[in-house]
Amino acid sequence: MAGRGPQPLSGFPELMPGQRMIEQQIIDGLRRTFELHGFAPIETRAVEPIERLTGGGEIDKEIYAVRRLADVEERNSEAGLGLHFDLTVPFARYVLEHAGKLDFPFRRYQIQKVWRGERPQGGRYREFTQADIDIVAKDELAFHHDIEVATVMAQALAALPVPALRLQINNRKLLQGFLNGIGVTDPLAALRVIDRMDKVPASVVGELLRTESGLSEKQARASLELAGIRTPDTSFVDRVRALGVHDDLLDEGLAELAAIIDGCAGIAPDRISVEADLRIARGLDYYTGTVFETRLSGYDALGSICSGGRYDSLASDERCTYPGVGISLGVSRLLVPLFADGTLAASRSVPSAVLVAMADADSRSASAVVAQALRARGISAEMAASAEKYGKQIRYAQRLGIPYVWFPATTPEAVHEVKDIRSGDQVPADLDTWLPPEVDLIPQIITSPKTASRGIQ
Repeated sequence: MAGRGPQPLSGFPELMPGQRMIEQQIIDGLRRTFELHGFAPIETRAVEPIERLTGGGEIDKEIYAVRRLADVEERNSEAGLGLHFDLTVPFARYVLEHAGKLDFPFRRYQIQKVWRGERPQGGRYREFTQADIDIVAKDELAFHHDIEVATVMAQALAALPVPALRLQINNRKLLQGFLNGIGVTDPLAALRVIDRMDKVPASVVGELLRTESGLSEKQARASLELAGIRTPDTSFVDRVRALGVHDDLLDEGLAELAAIIDGCAGIAPDRISVEADLRIARGLDYYTGTVFETRLSGYDALGSICSGGRYDSLASDERCTYPGVGISLGVSRLLVPLFADGTLAASRSVPSAVLVAMADADSRSASAVVAQALRARGISAEMAASAEKYGKQIRYAQRLGIPYVWFPATTPEAVHEVKDIRSGDQVPADLDTWLPPEVDLIPQIITSPKTASRGIQ
């Protein structure tokens, strides 16, 4: 329509330059942590056959289909391609397709965009970035890898410049064994109801256990007692034992959960708390043991920003089964709300640490020599766009947050000078040796308490 600009498209966040630089720094930090623990990077294609995305069954995600507009035959076909809605489905396909070239157990990390056609709301988007780690083996995966995945992600989360986090861990064997022990006939249905305890009151969950899962009053009450147990240590074991339920699968789940809680003890307790939370079930039935959820302090409405668990059949073919354990961090889910309310911001909106001033139009080449010399030593520098008065050039640097302005020597007798525009100090500088403090080399992440919303489309 004439006279109107483009309209925002909800659910597809577009970051401003400073926000994008923060996101890149955080992704780089995640990558370093993952690689320090031996996780190898992969990237999978953006599309998969729709049949694979749906598991060959009913569509339970709003999948974006991909087709060529001009291809009438493809448009009318039920088959086709869709954008992946998470990174687990393409990873399962990747393992099957490349199993002969992989060494198992295979440690993988993957940081990519995904697409999900759900209603946009706080923390939920239609295009977003995820960061996944997984360990997958052939036929059998030792339990100690569950501990490894939990500790690696806990360390990665603890290093993030965000409010404190809480990593909640449970074990579906524990839950299912307990339900078996009290005589529940359909424990998986009961697990799906228990998983709703962080969204609805316990009284509602109890009613649903009776009406939807067929539990008796006594069974529902016992289930709620179990799901109400939360401890920062292994004391949950005695509390579960005190409920008087006996089952071999329950014993196995208790031992595994205690081992993970012990394994995560002491990881940056001021940044991330790790707790056994027996209401965490993860509603997806393919989880078979350990399950994870993570919440951000002060942002309860976001729900879990980092989730995952053990799945004993990530993928399988006619010859082998590939069990795995993994956890996925919603990078966009975590960062976009923090950008929007001003909790995270960048110290400047450009990478440049130095603006090279220009005395007059004839000195452009001299300023270019200075800028290139600084870049050659790893100092991000840009040149003034034009030879305006120095005051205007300095104000330009101030608007962008560039901390230094370099004034090139204009005569053979003159010396270069550099000005710190924050303090106003201006000193002689040697082009071959001058370095800014390390903190000024790249934009810094500034954290502050929540402020008024600064919307991101």
